[in-house]
Formats: sequence, structure tokens, C-alpha cells
Amino acid sequence: MFVQVSEADFSQQTLYDQLLAQCDKPAGAIVTFTGLVRDFNAQGPIDGLELEHYPGMTENALLQLVEQAVSRFSLANAAAVHRIGRLANHDQIVWVGCAATHRHHAFEGACFIMDTLKQAVPLWKKEYQHGAAQWVEPKASDDQAAMAWLKKIQ
Repeated sequence: MFVQVSEADFSQQTLYDQLLAQCDKPAGAIVTFTGLVRDFNAQGPIDGLELEHYPGMTENALLQLVEQAVSRFSLANAAAVHRIGRLANHDQIVWVGCAATHRHHAFEGACFIMDTLKQAVPLWKKEYQHGAAQWVEPKASDDQAAMAWLKKIQ
């Protein structure tokens, strides 16, 4: 398992290779997700965004989330990378990878991490639009996605 929070861009191939090399059992499937900065919000076009975090706490929360996914979905390995700082439209912002014996578990693990990340990991996003910056409020749809995973536990 590994996590990274950084201003630097990342190589999807390098992360994939690291994920596969660190598997603790044979992998029959690897699912990866790469999120990009959108160039719009509900109000129209945006000019990039900026992400802030709480150093140490953010990495620990991201690691706990990845550990939960490995345990819950019997993954061979999992990892997550999130960028911080100022990002332009279409820049890579997040990468998640899950390796498992069967594809279903890899897909579920990746979905779980992405659906839960916004509620479980302390990151704050500011969008730039028309020369002004505005903090992004949590979305009800993000809360619902994370809550759906909690209901699946019961």
C-alpha cells in the first residue's frame, strides 16, 4: 500500500507499476482511476482550482482509507495519490489503484476509495472563476455516495 499527497504531477504508468510490484498475493485484476480538474462548475466555466491540506493528517487519513479498502475487499494492494496546490483545468488531480484476485473486488475497492475520499480525507478546494476565488462547499451527492458504503456494512 502507498499514498502520496503532493504538488507534483504523477505518472500513471509509474504508479501502476509500483502497485503491481507491491502486491502481497497474485493479482488477477487491476483497476485504476485518474481524476482530472474539470473546466466548469454549476455556475459555468472555471479557471482552475487550488487544493489545501493539513500536512500529516491528510496523508494519515488517506492511508487509513486505503487500508480499509484492502481489508474490506480482500485486495492484493491499493494506493491513492492526491495533488494539492494550484492546478490548471484538465490537470491530473487524483489517482487510485486497486489490485485484486478478481475484477469485482478491484472495481469495488476503487469505487469505495473515490466515493469516500471527500468525506474521509481533509482537503479543501478553492475554484477560480472570473478572476475571483471561492471555496467549494461539500456536495450532497458526495455525502450520499459515502453514506451508501456505510449502509453496505450493516
